[in-house]
Amino acid sequence: MRIATFALFLGLAYISAGVLGLVPAALYPAPADAPPTRYNVLYGYLLGLFPVNALHSIVHLAIGVWGVFASRRVLNPKLFARALAIVYGVLALLGLIPGVNTLFGLLPLHGHDVWLHAATALLAGYFGWRTEHEVERRSNTSPDRRERTVPVPHERRFGHGDRRLPTSEV
Repeated sequence: MRIATFALFLGLAYISAGVLGLVPAALYPAPADAPPTRYNVLYGYLLGLFPVNALHSIVHLAIGVWGVFASRRVLNPKLFARALAIVYGVLALLGLIPGVNTLFGLLPLHGHDVWLHAATALLAGYFGWRTEHEVERRSNTSPDRRERTVPVPHERRFGHGDRRLPTSEV
């Protein structure tokens, strides 16, 4: 898969998650033991699994738009993948630390968000730092006819003009 295709798929997935996080019907109330956040607008669990709030959904929308622009080559898709790998790797680690797993009360990063952010970081890291020879080349399995040129012996009858010896020398 090309890196631009990866950026498009990831961008569309994060746009979908961002839009879905802004729909109150898709949010389940946060359990009583969930870490508290200072920003409680649309705070809940997306599809009952992922803790989100409105700010978290807006960040997902921004990353999704960035991915779509990177896929259209408006922005560099390799830079997108590398930056995403670093940022989401840090977010996955922050989600594991109890004191900062809500990013100082702004974004809930705990629960299932940890493995989702880690998986995104690993996938983006793969696409961001792989070398070009690892990229799958799609080509016809049979070689092109121009690649199979075989030298043909010169035939006298197709040469330039008549190269026969003059009759006087025969």
